Amino acid sequence: MEQIKTFLLLGSLSVLLVFIGGYLGGQGGMMIALVMAGGMNFYAYYFSDTMILKHYNAQEVDPREAPMLYRVVERLVERADIPMPKVYIIHDHIPNAFATGRNPAHAAVAITTGLLELLSEDEVEGVMAHELSHVRHRDILVATIAATIAGAVAFIANMLQFGAMFGSRNSRGNPILMIVMAILLPIAATVIQMSISRSREFMADAGAAHLTGHPEWLQNALIKLSNYNARGEVHGATPENAHMFIISPFDGKNISFANLFRTHPTTEQRLERLEALKEEVSPRENKLYERHYS
Repeated sequence: MEQIKTFLLLGSLSVLLVFIGGYLGGQGGMMIALVMAGGMNFYAYYFSDTMILKHYNAQEVDPREAPMLYRVVERLVERADIPMPKVYIIHDHIPNAFATGRNPAHAAVAITTGLLELLSEDEVEGVMAHELSHVRHRDILVATIAATIAGAVAFIANMLQFGAMFGSRNSRGNPILMIVMAILLPIAATVIQMSISRSREFMADAGAAHLTGHPEWLQNALIKLSNYNARGEVHGATPENAHMFIISPFDGKNISFANLFRTHPTTEQRLERLEALKEEVSPRENKLYERHYS
């Protein structure tokens, strides 16, 4: 269901892009904007992992430096049948984690010291299963495509605004309507982009439940993380990369109107979905998992 929702949302972004490109003056302006946005996101796709890890001063660790964390990740990648990602630790007392990398062969997981101190090994496993599910689902690719289209929408909307203010021979619309569109269309694109992010979070939660065989591990972790993140945020967190974290660093600041721009579902929604998944994770699956990794 979430895969279908993601496809429909990406389609909506594409339709929005084509609509305003055509309104502005045909395919020429639309293609220029799309190429520019695509070039920026191509760079971000291949180098975003290095940029984001450096931004948070993440330090790569080995099994000797983080034995429990490495043990958890090794168990999960064996069961998920994906390559071992690089493992990083961020020295920050706020508990959080994220995954990055363009595909499973070029992936990294990062976790704060605060998370390691707060959660039990089972709960850490639930969190890491969520992040590795993002890797399996190639969510970085999906996010990049969404950002490319949303960026092109914003760029063309700016062209609409300048066309309205200074006049454009190619524009067929009236200036007031063009200004309104220049304001509203980027907002619509952002809302759709955030909806895609929320959809992928539900998918990663479901993937974690099946990967561990214990939805309650992630449930317990989300409760603790949500409560703690309401008091503060990871140092250096920005709205541009908030979607990467398992819990939004800005959850404690959300107000009702801002829910439109949430990068994550609410914790209550995620807990409800995970509770429903307990019926899908059979006792036999749990026993096989416990016997294999005991």
